[in-house]
Amino acid sequence: MKDYKTNDIRNVCFVSHGGAGKTTLSEALLFNTKTIDRMGRIEEGTTVSDYDPEEIERQFSVSTSLIPIEWKNCKINVLDTPGYFDFLGEVLSGLRAADSAVLMVCGTSGVEVGTEKAFSLISKDRIPSLIYINKMDRENADFYKVMEELRDKFGKKIVPLTLPIGSEVSFKGFIDLLTKRAQVYTNNKMETVDIPEDMQDKMLTFRDELIESIVENDEILMEKFLAGEELMTGDLVNVLKAAVKSFDLIPVLCGSSLKNIAVDKLMDTIVDILPSPLELTVSDNNKSFSAFVFKTITDPFVGKLSIFKVMSGSISSDSTVYNATKKMNEKIGQLYILRGKKQIAVQQLGAGDIGAVAKLQATMTGDTLTDGINKKTFESIHFPTPLLALAIEPKAKGDEDKISSGLSRLMEEDRTFKVEKNLETGQMIIYGMGEQHIEVLCKKLMSKFGVECELKDPIIPYRETIKRKAKVEGKHKKQTGGHGQYGHVWIEFEPNQNEDFKFEDKIFGGAVPKQYIPAVEKGLRECLKEGVLAKYPVVNIKATLLDGSYHPVDSSEMAFKMAAAIAFKKGMEQANPVLLEPIMHVEVIIPEEYMGDIIGDLNKRRGHILGMEAKDEFEVVTAEVPQAEMMRYATDLRSITQARGNFTMSFARYEEVPPPIAAKIIEARKKMNNLA
Repeated sequence: MKDYKTNDIRNVCFVSHGGAGKTTLSEALLFNTKTIDRMGRIEEGTTVSDYDPEEIERQFSVSTSLIPIEWKNCKINVLDTPGYFDFLGEVLSGLRAADSAVLMVCGTSGVEVGTEKAFSLISKDRIPSLIYINKMDRENADFYKVMEELRDKFGKKIVPLTLPIGSEVSFKGFIDLLTKRAQVYTNNKMETVDIPEDMQDKMLTFRDELIESIVENDEILMEKFLAGEELMTGDLVNVLKAAVKSFDLIPVLCGSSLKNIAVDKLMDTIVDILPSPLELTVSDNNKSFSAFVFKTITDPFVGKLSIFKVMSGSISSDSTVYNATKKMNEKIGQLYILRGKKQIAVQQLGAGDIGAVAKLQATMTGDTLTDGINKKTFESIHFPTPLLALAIEPKAKGDEDKISSGLSRLMEEDRTFKVEKNLETGQMIIYGMGEQHIEVLCKKLMSKFGVECELKDPIIPYRETIKRKAKVEGKHKKQTGGHGQYGHVWIEFEPNQNEDFKFEDKIFGGAVPKQYIPAVEKGLRECLKEGVLAKYPVVNIKATLLDGSYHPVDSSEMAFKMAAAIAFKKGMEQANPVLLEPIMHVEVIIPEEYMGDIIGDLNKRRGHILGMEAKDEFEVVTAEVPQAEMMRYATDLRSITQARGNFTMSFARYEEVPPPIAAKIIEARKKMNNLA
């Protein structure tokens, strides 16, 4: 592949709802540019972009792939992203490197949830875009119905650039509305034909609408249009290109990626209408070098592969760069461009291009690389917070270190999951975007690092406390010949909401010598680790040492610690012990139509609704819900709202568990401890 100037590069991100055909389109692009001899098929696991074993097995993308192609003296860097919501982080990475996007829509399914989410992402950053209505050869494909849905959802900026000739099995080509040319395809060969008679009126109607939409973006063309003057196609294309760049218009094309019909028209439009990096950023080969690392791939054998976009200047193999984020130098070895899993060695990469380098020591996704003169950093990628938590453990004993190391490596690759060790329960907790996401991570642990693992629900960190006062005696007396053991205390236990534990000494007259009082407190604090109901930690309790006695020979710190422990157990039992559960503050963001279902569901989860308010086009429901009821909420919310809902959750406080539920928790805990 030859070197390309910045102006001749197009970085295009393919986004869509899952199953719209992005990967098949990538295959058609590769085939049309003679990069491959035949198009691979997803069901056969032979596509260039879906090369990961998990992608081949599941038959859908789980990571963003790079597909560079050459077309019309331009280099098009395609970023083929996953369509499933669990892999949103990959989409965000791909969009960050792109200068434009192609939003794909299925000709039969129309606008789906993933279409809406993808449009929201490109709309938020006003990324210049095309829409490609795919699968026009499928049964029930309806271009005009999908066009109506697109305009209803996204507004009048959606304008058709082509119309389909035929539909379903008879789909064979398209009409270009700007040039008024019809093109049909037979056995991968295209020919220009006359516009079908029965489409003349429809073509003129849609062409007039398109031209009106274009001229509204340019005063000179508008004046000519209103004066009835003939408008040159070149002028219309120039204004259309400017309107696409400013996100004021989004052209729509149609085709069939699988049958390779009208794919070349999409490729032409990417080159002719979508902007180069030079038109959007300060990308310039003459400026000092800077690059942004937008993705990382980890491999236990090859090592870490950092994928970056050159933002300005150029970079060469076997050079040194400065990581402005980490504030340290990095040695650059061999540079590559990636095509799926294939690494193609190159000596240099210029502004606007995308490449990769292996084995950088400290560089991570989101870092900025420079020449050391310019130390300005680019804003990092804002990844969503993972909210589905599951406990992960190795199937084989002794693999704890391997699983920990593997997860750390995978976190370098995927910034939408995190791992933490719960010191209280001893469990390793993995947080992901959804069950599918976490399943894929576990499979990667096996395939890349040889660790089989199991997933379980995390142990809820319950607590125990008391509800009333109790004054109890604790006596530890043991005589075994020689020095014995003697410790004796009277302690009053009572609820204390202000802090987890408070100890007070009210000994008068030396009933317990001063040197043993710290031992009493220490003995009580050690007992806080396990309560009497189910061996959960004890909180919100006050202990007052009132009285006691000692033996001048047999008393010791250990004896008084033992006496305190005896008193603690009696005190807990007599002071009405109860179980406490963590209560979470939850904010659920949903479209208004799901409000009733969400409130009903939260009520079933023993939630307490605190309020509701409108925020932009969404409704926000605020509630407090027991953590135990929120274990799989990320999955359940997606099901209830068809993936249109989102939520945040944070710890609020502990509250008493209702007695019937507490009894079940205590019984389950006892069984678990017996098994242990």
